[in-house]
Amino acid sequence: QVQLVESGGGLVQAGGSLRLSCAASGRTFSRYAMGWFRQAPGKEREFVAVISWSGSTVYADSVKGRFTISRDNAKNTLYLQMNSLKAEDTARYYCAASYTITQASGGYNYWGQGTQVTVSS
Repeated sequence: QVQLVESGGGLVQAGGSLRLSCAASGRTFSRYAMGWFRQAPGKEREFVAVISWSGSTVYADSVKGRFTISRDNAKNTLYLQMNSLKAEDTARYYCAASYTITQASGGYNYWGQGTQVTVSS
């Protein structure tokens, strides 16, 4: 089992940057594909990015070129570097762990509680 705790959210102006972190408990972090999702008020949870256990990445078109997902298996930590932030990036951001590399939220077995990102225009 994996427990996930996100941090790093906050209020930022449009065009600014934030770095989210997701600390994972357990000794098997490196075996999971790790993803970031986000959910804005009144909207469904949407895929942001995923990174495999070996470091391969996939991004949603809406964040490609602006966001970078990475992981440090030695520190059991997942990251999301967010640059050139836009108002439409405002959402609660969640990290999640999966046994497979997938963009579908239903494919994730473990979820954190989320961290709020608010981008002012």
